[in-house]
Amino acid sequence: MLLIMAKAKSKPLSFSTTMRNPNRIAGFLSQIVEFEGQILTSEIIYKVVHNVIKNKLYYTMYEYGKPEYKDIYFSEELEFSDEQVEDIIANTKQKHKEAGFEAGWESRFDTWFSLPKEFGFIFYEKGKKIKISDTGHMLIDNSKLEEPDEIVNQNIFLNSLCKYQTNNPFKKNLNENNPLLLLLNTIKLLKNDSEENGAGIFRSELSLLICWNNNDAVELYKLIKKLRKQVGFQYSDEMIYDICLELLGCVTPEEKKSSKKYFKIDKICGEAVDEYIRKMRSTGILSLRGNGRFLDFNSFEQKKIDYVLSKYSSIKTYNSKEEYFNYIGQKDKELFDMNVEVDHSKEYSIKIETLSKFASKYTKEEIFKELMILSKKSESKNDEFRFIPDPTRLEFLTSISLAQNLSGCYIEPNYSIDDEGMPTMTARGNMPDIVCTEPSNESEGVPLVSNVEVTMMRGKTDQVMNEMIPIRRHLLNDLSRNKDAFAVFIAPYIHDDAKEASEWYKYKDNININPYTIEEFIDKISVNDKLISLNERWNEK
Repeated sequence: MLLIMAKAKSKPLSFSTTMRNPNRIAGFLSQIVEFEGQILTSEIIYKVVHNVIKNKLYYTMYEYGKPEYKDIYFSEELEFSDEQVEDIIANTKQKHKEAGFEAGWESRFDTWFSLPKEFGFIFYEKGKKIKISDTGHMLIDNSKLEEPDEIVNQNIFLNSLCKYQTNNPFKKNLNENNPLLLLLNTIKLLKNDSEENGAGIFRSELSLLICWNNNDAVELYKLIKKLRKQVGFQYSDEMIYDICLELLGCVTPEEKKSSKKYFKIDKICGEAVDEYIRKMRSTGILSLRGNGRFLDFNSFEQKKIDYVLSKYSSIKTYNSKEEYFNYIGQKDKELFDMNVEVDHSKEYSIKIETLSKFASKYTKEEIFKELMILSKKSESKNDEFRFIPDPTRLEFLTSISLAQNLSGCYIEPNYSIDDEGMPTMTARGNMPDIVCTEPSNESEGVPLVSNVEVTMMRGKTDQVMNEMIPIRRHLLNDLSRNKDAFAVFIAPYIHDDAKEASEWYKYKDNININPYTIEEFIDKISVNDKLISLNERWNEK
């Protein structure tokens, strides 16, 4: 049979939305790591599919339509048996087809792992050995730590994206550029232009980068300058979409009309831009400014930005997929070892000022609504919140809510920030997520202190091992200085074992750890404006 290969053509840059955060990618890689070094066969693919479903990383409509399975999937305590997993696989139709894989579950496997492959975490082809790169193993290992290091994750994604190319061997795309470096070089040109506002690239202009067909930042900068002189920042989606079609080689009215069914306006001007922002910000070197309307350098990370610009601005060519994988998956030791010097007093001041600004900018009800979006795993429409990863966003929103609702209480979050004061990662290990301090009314009284710890994790092991044990450690440390200190633990769902752990620590250490679901926290804080009210979990028993 004659095999006809599809020809490459210019297409918008597109990142898979199957895996939007490092933890999810690490979770999937963990399901295949046991087969590293083995030849990828249909049998191994089936075993990986089995692992993924058994560990609840993928949800099927068959499970949704079968109450017993739906209950197991959404339960934090119940688990699928091997027989149930086999039943799910057998009765779930996977109709799509990916090149090089059989239609069905094999192609679904490729959909899951295509982005990790493009980012250099894993290499696989049927009939070839499965390889996991340095950075792939780092991602897996970091996810297994009691308190994963978010800076490591940022460096892993920066390591990948500073080498990533639109025309990489895993993609059939005639556009030839390095998306991150094209972005950084264009921002640099705009920031060096005294006629511009110094805030970076406007959100609507990002569609141009997504469709840009080469690595020439100077020409892109000139186009942006020209458009800003014409319309300021009053771009319409139709205007940007028309320019993007021309960048993709659709010049005549007929070509534009025929291409609109492949290159949809809501994709180029909406969904693709959102995912582009998420991926670029996963590196930690970019900030959102102007209520989320501009993408710009994070000046706290200028040393890394300068290093990446000097080393990776040139396009490389590859003779094979494996050569590309070996390059992109290799750890840049200098990048990982780089110490970024930050004025911590300035950083702290910016963090507190931004927290205060958001507490005034949004109503209590608006922040409660955003918290419930996280609780229900819904999607935020807010341009300032929705690009913050869920765990970090929960710390930010909880800090805002505490600042809004607790009278006379000083809120001190420990999440890391960019130069706009926006959170970039969760609080690092060995410190509480948020510290609340309420001064005593007495002249020599001891202030009341509470550690507030939050998590998006719902499982038994995650909540007990990764949360309750560190919470106890942090609290015991504080009790050595303040005998009335207590802790609050907030999650979308509180596992029974986490509740039992808090009771055990009360009996064993005489410490108060108060567990609340997000919804319970909202109910409590909306009617009580004193910090001590969050320590009433024990009085309610």
